Amino acid sequence: MYYVTKTLEISASHQVTTDHGCKCETPHGHNWKVTVFCRAKELDEDGMVIDFTLIKKLVHGRIDHTNLNEVLDFNPTAENLARWIVDTVPNCYRAEVWETRDNMAAYELDD
Repeated sequence: MYYVTKTLEISASHQVTTDHGCKCETPHGHNWKVTVFCRAKELDEDGMVIDFTLIKKLVHGRIDHTNLNEVLDFNPTAENLARWIVDTVPNCYRAEVWETRDNMAAYELDD
């Protein structure tokens, strides 16, 4: 099995909706740190699991310097962002989304 990771910094704003009400329901921004984990049993014709440039295009290119509520069709929690990344990037099996240096959410496919 081959493995690659790509770490990105995303500057974006969002507001989340919750059942309990919290200060995150007010629009605010983060400099998110995102790590994308990909794997493949075989390399592609270029000798890669996935081109790092494609990961950047699919994630950074879609959400950097945006209001996540305007470009995504779900409640943009860190957990939901991690799931969206795994669903969006080919060969991705895990994503970590850091809102702050102390707060991280991850999503990983079950095998």
